[in-house]
Amino acid sequence: MFLPTVPRWSTWKDRRRKIYWPLFPGYCFARFNPSAKFSVLNCTGVAGIVSVSGTPATVSDDEIDAVRRIVASSLEFDAYPNIPTGTRVEIIRGPLKGVVGRLTRVGSRTSFLVTVELINRSVSVQIEAADISPV
Repeated sequence: MFLPTVPRWSTWKDRRRKIYWPLFPGYCFARFNPSAKFSVLNCTGVAGIVSVSGTPATVSDDEIDAVRRIVASSLEFDAYPNIPTGTRVEIIRGPLKGVVGRLTRVGSRTSFLVTVELINRSVSVQIEAADISPV
């Protein structure tokens, strides 16, 4: 089993703490015999298995190894939704939750742009890539 996580700062009224969130929320990687799929589905917390034509899908060892190495490194990383630049997106968590705009830049920092069409002016803010979803 492999659940890659990313450290995030969480703030409450009285304190701030670093906690580890799943890098890919809703997904945990596991290696098991396909004939044991019903045993896996009966495990607490398992909602389903990613499958193709009823057969559990396989993630390549190279891809899993690459994610493991990134998570283990001291480099800053975050999940990136596969959304093309220019796509209308909505912020799904944080203080800007519900705000809709355009994804303008992807790289070390993701930029989100809100435009006031009437006056042809925009404001840009850097956000975590994991905090957006296509509209």
